[in-house]
Amino acid sequence: MNILKQSSRESGVITVLIVEDTPSERELLGHYLRQGGYQVIDAENAKEGFDRALLQRPDVIVTDIVMPGMSGFELCRSLKRHPETAEVPVVICSSKDQYVDRLWGLKQGATIYMTKPFTREELIHAIQSLVR
Repeated sequence: MNILKQSSRESGVITVLIVEDTPSERELLGHYLRQGGYQVIDAENAKEGFDRALLQRPDVIVTDIVMPGMSGFELCRSLKRHPETAEVPVVICSSKDQYVDRLWGLKQGATIYMTKPFTREELIHAIQSLVR
């Protein structure tokens, strides 16, 4: 693990990258996470999310699936294949609630697959379980 990221964790600062194309959803997720004490960075599409993940090295990535261009599934697969981001936990948050979607998300490397709607507490608990 990179030394800068270790020191940010030691100081209690956990950074979460939100990748969501809908501004209101992105803002709501950011609000939930800031209330939970997390530092939040965001991206409005998967390509931007991938670039931010490489540049800013978040502790956790939260992504939607359905986005223009690259999907959240493709983002997850790309993150897991890249040596700089392969170990970063990914939480998929999607309204796609079919078994096949959840299974496919996990097969692409997602650590957790949450279906919308969910509560702030559920999201915070999921993030906490990943950064312990």
